[in-house]
Amino acid sequence: MSAAPPVGTASTPLVRAVGVRKSFGGTEVLKGVDLTVDAGQVVCLLGPSGAGKSTFLRCVNHLETIDAGRIWVAGQPVGFTSRGGRLHELREREVARQRRGIGMVFQRFNLFPHRTALGNVVEGPVQVLRKPRREAVEEGRALLARVGLTDKADAYPHQLSGGQQQRVAIARALAMRPRLMLFDEPTSALDPELVGEVLDVMVDLARDGMTMIVVTHEIGFARQVADSVVFMVDGAVVESGPPAQVLDDPRQQRTQQFLAKVL
Repeated sequence: MSAAPPVGTASTPLVRAVGVRKSFGGTEVLKGVDLTVDAGQVVCLLGPSGAGKSTFLRCVNHLETIDAGRIWVAGQPVGFTSRGGRLHELREREVARQRRGIGMVFQRFNLFPHRTALGNVVEGPVQVLRKPRREAVEEGRALLARVGLTDKADAYPHQLSGGQQQRVAIARALAMRPRLMLFDEPTSALDPELVGEVLDVMVDLARDGMTMIVVTHEIGFARQVADSVVFMVDGAVVESGPPAQVLDDPRQQRTQQFLAKVL
């Protein structure tokens, strides 16, 4: 397959996945997934456990290497380069450079336990982007304010609730100034009363035009902010479209069955 056209043209999405396949051992987890996400769009991936949603998300930033198909972000093939008409996997340092433009927030918060909230946010810009510490601290405080944690800059992760830790994780991802944010069930590890404070931050990001791919079971969030909802089962896309169509008037029986159980 040829390389994608240069990013920025009217016909080029920010994310494009074509025929993505991934197996673990003898189990095929992704079975030819296609997806496009335009700049500024929010796409929510829904489906039962084991559908391949999280695996696909990890493929988008090459945390998992795909077995077949192609993924482009900003017009560049993720994890690979084309030389002499053939694809070659990038070295880890080159992959890490690609990932700078892709923020990811996991189910578990993965904060450095020995660093404060501000220290967690500042680490990437200072160590990876080589930003002057004073500048990084100033921007870090602004990001903590953005996620409603102005008064928690000096708190350590063990002093924060789960919702607060996840908001620090979002601020940490934003500190790298990504053009794309990936969320892998960011509220699944939270107590129910803490879910709303994380979703509120994500809603604000969507309103600000951040491009987001979100694996979630929060149907209300998907209905509120998604431009497109993608329903996956057994490693394949069963149905996709605007929230009003997929969530309120699904055409596929498998989608109907899933929504009947979760709504």
